[in-house]
Amino acid sequence: MPVLLVTRSPSVHEAVVPLCAAAGVGAEVCGDAALALASWRDAELVLVGADLGDAVAALSPPRRSDVHVVGCSPGPSAFRYAVELGAASVVDLPGASGWLSDALADVGERTSPGRLVGVVGGTGGAGATTLACALAQWHATRAPTLLVDTDPLGPGLDRLLAMEDVAGVRWEALAETDGRLGARALREGVPRAGRLGLLTWAQLRRRLDVPTVRRVLPAAVRGHDLVVLDLPRQGGAALAELADRCDDLLVVAPASVPGLAATARLVADVGRDGRTGLVLRPGSLGDADAERVTGLPVVAVVGDQRGVASSLDRGLGPLSARGPLARAARALLPDAA
Repeated sequence: MPVLLVTRSPSVHEAVVPLCAAAGVGAEVCGDAALALASWRDAELVLVGADLGDAVAALSPPRRSDVHVVGCSPGPSAFRYAVELGAASVVDLPGASGWLSDALADVGERTSPGRLVGVVGGTGGAGATTLACALAQWHATRAPTLLVDTDPLGPGLDRLLAMEDVAGVRWEALAETDGRLGARALREGVPRAGRLGLLTWAQLRRRLDVPTVRRVLPAAVRGHDLVVLDLPRQGGAALAELADRCDDLLVVAPASVPGLAATARLVADVGRDGRTGLVLRPGSLGDADAERVTGLPVVAVVGDQRGVASSLDRGLGPLSARGPLARAARALLPDAA
């Protein structure tokens, strides 16, 4: 059952069930706290009425995500129940009906979250932005994909993909909002070209608002098969946090002594363990040297691609049907082939 509503309150029932019907999702309404545990794990979204919050909390159900305490003008005790249940929020109905409608719209959107891949240059000019665009372009031919610009000093991914004039929300608009962001609302709101969505800035003066990024990324992976982050090299603590959120982190570096030395410093600053790989660009050193200096495994080698600079200047993006970037995309995203 997509939604589990645990309540005996007629007012909560009347506020929630019609919203479920409008969103086209099924709801199991249970007025017995003990019986509700049978569906606790399997429901995609759990709504615990404030009237039964104490009874449910007393049973110590297993911690899980997507639990909310709901009530019509819930009192202070609702917040205590929320803490005991590990709930994400207390929803005051009917005032928060819009928020709940967005949450219900996401139910059934995905059976599992999408994959979050971060790309960062080990040194300036390594080609990380080019690779991020190529990965997103390649995967978007197969499934919904979002390319996210988190580098305030970057060229602007919309310019590389000729999407500057495509209507849609940018970082500035999202930073002016608060609360939960729906996956469908984000997917349909950003500039899109087919299955490829793009999130970047509208202005030349840019600032990465980390709290906004924290709100956006969960919605992004709920609504897309793949999310690609073009990460900032000079991000400091923000870079470390974003890298830690990624399922896979790709560090792009030239196979040269200066390039690998700079990459080693960036890797040490990020401090990420596990699923991090080195994408090697042409240079005088080999794979073994690169792995020894950086401590990362080489997961792909991307040679120079003829005409890529001209393609980027014309806003066509870096990807061509054949070439080093297409081969790298197939190797780095094998599950999508």
